[in-house]
Amino acid sequence: MAEIIRDGVLAPLPGRCAFYVVKKKRYCKMIVGSGKTFCGEHANAENDSERKRIPCPLDPKHTVFEDSLAKHMKKCNSKEKPKPIYYVKDINAGPINEEEKLKYEVSIADRTKEELDGLIQKMKTALQGLNTKIHSDIVSHPALHEALNDPKNGNFAFKHLKQQASILGHMEGLELLGPDKCYIEFGAGRGKLSHWIHVALQKAENVHFLLVERSSTRFKVDSKHKNTDSTFDRLQVDIQHLDLRKVPFLREKALPVIAVGKHLCGAATGPNQAFLCSSSQTWL
Repeated sequence: MAEIIRDGVLAPLPGRCAFYVVKKKRYCKMIVGSGKTFCGEHANAENDSERKRIPCPLDPKHTVFEDSLAKHMKKCNSKEKPKPIYYVKDINAGPINEEEKLKYEVSIADRTKEELDGLIQKMKTALQGLNTKIHSDIVSHPALHEALNDPKNGNFAFKHLKQQASILGHMEGLELLGPDKCYIEFGAGRGKLSHWIHVALQKAENVHFLLVERSSTRFKVDSKHKNTDSTFDRLQVDIQHLDLRKVPFLREKALPVIAVGKHLCGAATGPNQAFLCSSSQTWL
């Protein structure tokens, strides 16, 4: 929660940014500097601010003071880092022939109307005679029972908890929850799915987690498990370029690997790729 009610009026928490984000209907969650009202991202919200902020050239999702751009570029988290040993460009991207590859990389928006009409017709033809009814099998797991019944969780949080509970329920049904395993969460984000798997396996020994996420993520839940017997490691890499055979941790431990993911998209998640994906309803 990033705001409180003070004298009947919505207000930011002490030490947090006072900028109200209309789209999210809440105050900015960023911590402000001593004596400041707004965080760096929203410094221009102050009328007396004379310093101009511009989008970062490396990642336009955040901004930087224009007069500090050179300094920021040296330490920006989006700055390209040396490639790790397990980075193998396009290893999971499908066709390696450059001419073929270009065909896959053309955006739908760049296709002509005739091409799209032809594609739609091909899909309709391919679906004729097939049983295309989607089978939905939503289950649950005791590890999330308390969270699912917590009235403090809103609809958005409940939706994700329900999905995570179903994934764990399917994993239990497939006998994938147990000791002496390494769980790899693809598209980990904050790592909530790994967190709940850990909760379900608190009594299991020799359990490790490897969280794969291509973006730098804030508010990670990994810190909750620093004093546990399980290890939580992160790989910041796109799975399009990830060669699991070269990950030192996996080579050293040589444990059975269980791959999970609540939401995946991109070059390595097609039907011909080598990754196991899971959804809240079924295993693919």
